[in-house]
Amino acid sequence: MTNGLLPEGLRDRLPPHAEAASRLLHRVIVAIGRHGYDRVSPPLAEYEEELVGRLKSARRQDLLRFVDPVSQRTLALRPDITGQVGRIAATRMGHRPRPLRLAYGGPVLKLRATQLRPERELTQAGAELIGTAAVPAIVEILRVAIEALEAAGVTNITIDLTLPDLVETLAAGPLPVAPDQLGRLRDALDAKDAGALAGIGAADYLPLLQAAGPLPAALARLRTLSRWEILDQRIAAIAAITTALDGRVAFTLDPTERQGFEYQSLIGFSLFAGGLRGEVGRGGSYAILQADGTAEPAVGFSLYIDPLVDAGLGQEPSRRVFVPLGSDPAAARALRAEGWVTVAALTDADTPAGCTHRMVGAIAEPL
Repeated sequence: MTNGLLPEGLRDRLPPHAEAASRLLHRVIVAIGRHGYDRVSPPLAEYEEELVGRLKSARRQDLLRFVDPVSQRTLALRPDITGQVGRIAATRMGHRPRPLRLAYGGPVLKLRATQLRPERELTQAGAELIGTAAVPAIVEILRVAIEALEAAGVTNITIDLTLPDLVETLAAGPLPVAPDQLGRLRDALDAKDAGALAGIGAADYLPLLQAAGPLPAALARLRTLSRWEILDQRIAAIAAITTALDGRVAFTLDPTERQGFEYQSLIGFSLFAGGLRGEVGRGGSYAILQADGTAEPAVGFSLYIDPLVDAGLGQEPSRRVFVPLGSDPAAARALRAEGWVTVAALTDADTPAGCTHRMVGAIAEPL
């Protein structure tokens, strides 16, 4: 017999946390659906090439893979649901008018954990707006994400904006960097190392480091680089987004952040909340790759239910009534119809452990 150990990064959800997780997922999905997003439910595993073939920069090395004994092809467990929604939108729902609004919720399995998030199995919920990645679409998706978090009981929300493809765009154009130096440039920006930037002759990128922090000060510093149309467009997009959501949430900016934004472009964002460890969601604009090589614009977000559960959200006061042996089943059924949880005795020796009330006749009386 085993000792009940689980693989690293996996865990059991016990009462009351398992119920809280289910309740929060339901609340988030319902809140998203009220904005016109129809739910889809893709499978937990797919052919490997499909999971990495719909989003740019999706990587095989991020997948937990195995050989399907039926098809003898390589399958992979999904580390994220966004790519699966992209597949559905491009194939089975490719004929639907755009913009197409889809929602989802379910478990994902990461190949590796991180220090900030040691769990490998997560419950993910989100929404994808497919057919456009314009500023109004980004504003809508952020509004949906905010309301979904609020429905789950999250408060003091902060959105950290980033420009995932800005460095590559500048390096290939107005602030040229040799291809063999691009990796070093990225590393220096990731480390926020001004000295390293100067060392590779990329001091012109220093304003990007200085343009990190709360808005509007960070945006004002970014404007010091505003000498090219490509950057002006991004600055205008950030200004429009933050103006549309003014007062709802706090905003910060980190124009060079790229960790976790491998397939986003133009605008990316992370969602944080007061009292919760790490980010509770992320998203941004991206492209869905079609079979003919073309790309369809989209924007979306993913929320993580687990940190909300760990913070104690989703739990409700217990209303459990002990039903002694010989009680009237119809009376117990009436209590359940009123929202009570009934726990029926199976023998005279059973006790009301864990219950808040005891059924006396047809009445639930406090213990």
